[in-house]
Amino acid sequence: IARAIELERALRSADARIQQVPTCRYADSMAINAVVSSTGISRAAKSTIAWVMATAIATDGTDSFEGYGLSVSRRFDGLDDAAAVADAVDRATRMIGASKPPSSNNTAIVMDKRITASLLSIIGSTLDGESVAKGRSLFGDSLGKSIAPDFVNLVEDPTNAAAFGASSYDGEGLATRRVQLIEDGVLMQYLHDSYSARRLGATPTASAQRGGFAGAPHPGARALFLTPGSASQAQLCEQAGDGVLILTITGLHSGVNAVSGDFSVGAEGIVIKNGQLGGPVREFTIGSTLQSLLSSIRAVGNDVEYMPSAAAGVSTLIDGVTISGA
Repeated sequence: IARAIELERALRSADARIQQVPTCRYADSMAINAVVSSTGISRAAKSTIAWVMATAIATDGTDSFEGYGLSVSRRFDGLDDAAAVADAVDRATRMIGASKPPSSNNTAIVMDKRITASLLSIIGSTLDGESVAKGRSLFGDSLGKSIAPDFVNLVEDPTNAAAFGASSYDGEGLATRRVQLIEDGVLMQYLHDSYSARRLGATPTASAQRGGFAGAPHPGARALFLTPGSASQAQLCEQAGDGVLILTITGLHSGVNAVSGDFSVGAEGIVIKNGQLGGPVREFTIGSTLQSLLSSIRAVGNDVEYMPSAAAGVSTLIDGVTISGA
């Protein structure tokens, strides 16, 4: 409680434009889970997580803009409260004075690492064997085919201790392993539990998950990782030339069709002009397809951030996105 109160105090005093602090939160948890079966499997594991989150609302006297900051760690002493506060303040205040960008059918965008993490989670859900077996995956006929540039590598690795979804075994008790989903741009395999592997004549990838002890297993990603490049987010913006740095998206789950791949969501961000950041923009949509987003990746950043989600975040430069604005 004292930590959350101090977080709020620091946030309110960080910038005079911060007028409201809706949320300052500290939380931690420890989980112990086990899988025991009549066939002799008996596995157990323990995990911990701690996090602080701060939400700030900045105003210019007319409009209000919200931003949030987050710090997550396996340990209490691994949290960085100052970084969470600075991130919340920056994300709220940098949108002051935002306008609508002009519409364009062919815009380069740099996706902030947290946006990329959200999109990777959705792409991961299209690569599970159950969706493929039921004909609900947009990549169901793409095995062995190139679906991204040759520098793109997407890995599911629950053995990576840095990932918050890491686990030594899956929901069926099988030992987890590193699974190369996309290698040099080519779709190499899907995520399988025992059932989907049998249906498709494949080998289980130890990707079974359960919603609880009473639920049936189903395949899914828990620790996706897009192999990083060498460029910072600022350098990706330089490579973009003209475009938009996307900082926030809204309506992600309702605006993405995981069967067809159609993609249209609301967004906020910063204009990129001649490789440099300009003014803030909001109240526009970005549209494409998941297939096109993957195939149009021009570069991947080096700013990897592990999130309490199914995918790690990293900034990404993507070409050919439609923007609907002014």
